[in-house]
Amino acid sequence: MADCPREGKLARSLDFTQLVDMASESVGGQVLFATDDFFAPAENLIKRDRPSFREHEYTEFGKWMDGWETRRKRIPGHDWCIIKLGIQGIIRGFDVDISYFMGDYAPRMSIQAANLEEDKQPEIPQRGVRMGAAATPEEFEAVAELKSDDWNYLVPMTELKPGKPASSHNYFAVNSQERWSHIRLNIFPDGGIARLRVYGMGQKDWTATDPKEPFDLVAIAHGGTCVGYSNAHFGHPNNMIGVGKARSMADGWETARRLDRPPVLENDENGVLLVPGSEWAVFRLAHPGVITQIEIDTTYFKGNSPDSCKLDGCILTTQEEEDMIKQKWELPGQKWKPLLPVTKLSADQSHLFHSLTLELQDVITHARLTIAPDGGVSRLRLKGFPSSICLLRPRERPTMRFSVKVGFRANL
Repeated sequence: MADCPREGKLARSLDFTQLVDMASESVGGQVLFATDDFFAPAENLIKRDRPSFREHEYTEFGKWMDGWETRRKRIPGHDWCIIKLGIQGIIRGFDVDISYFMGDYAPRMSIQAANLEEDKQPEIPQRGVRMGAAATPEEFEAVAELKSDDWNYLVPMTELKPGKPASSHNYFAVNSQERWSHIRLNIFPDGGIARLRVYGMGQKDWTATDPKEPFDLVAIAHGGTCVGYSNAHFGHPNNMIGVGKARSMADGWETARRLDRPPVLENDENGVLLVPGSEWAVFRLAHPGVITQIEIDTTYFKGNSPDSCKLDGCILTTQEEEDMIKQKWELPGQKWKPLLPVTKLSADQSHLFHSLTLELQDVITHARLTIAPDGGVSRLRLKGFPSSICLLRPRERPTMRFSVKVGFRANL
């Protein structure tokens, strides 16, 4: 391996942990290679769930551990593995979690990264069940084509620090604007790591999109992100723009119950609850554009979905966004323009709204979802056209602003 840069330091700022875990199995992350998986396979590194501990459980190879743990090395070298990111883009930070690995954690580690073109990657043998195994000569030969020894260092060789047995995190901030698709985790010389979180933002090649098809402009995989919210007691708003369908309530945005709810609830003439308060989340789109289709999915939220919602959009510069974050999004009302009026929602359903407005002034950079009075939403999809492509689309005068479709989930 190439010489490591000088020893690194742990990060103090943990703001990046609010971003998406780009390596998680839940977004398609995949372990391509590991030098050794004797006690526990490297696939555990990218599990969605927090690590756990089973005090009295053993396997035929040794103590059961919820992480990646290699055998005690008795040959030259050190252990390492390669992970293909499920979401490719800009990395803001890492969490190297050694929870429960108190007597056998890796004493040092480093992280390298590369941006590899999909069609130029070598075929690496499928890993299959790996416990008790080490990489074969054939696997070493295949992975050598990636030339991972020469990948860029995002974290130099750094000593890991144990903390509490059940919560032992080592955070590393990354200052890079480059796009990454693969990472290499090196441990020196051997040992265990429970989880590796790779926090960042997706980055898409917009020139490759079909200009005739609407595209999800807020998806976290494409670069969308939450930049402000009122409450996230049970789930962060970034969950709403995650990859694929929600898996449970834990995979959505859910607020606490508002304490200003009236003692006795009443409806207006449209069936919408008359309540004084609401909750909101603001998103920066992955690319400025025109929103033509809105999906608000309350799947799994059966007794705690919002009564109603609305969606607004605006155009903000980078400086204006920074100012709004400092001001906790007290943005003048006239800045927001309605994309969806106050609309009644149903529990455990996918709601699809088609906006027929295509005027160029509807290009936005940010969107704000407001729910009343509180509750949970599993997914938010804002499909439309990037602004550069919007200029190519015909301008049509709609006869009505919204048509509404409600889709029922087939399997509960």
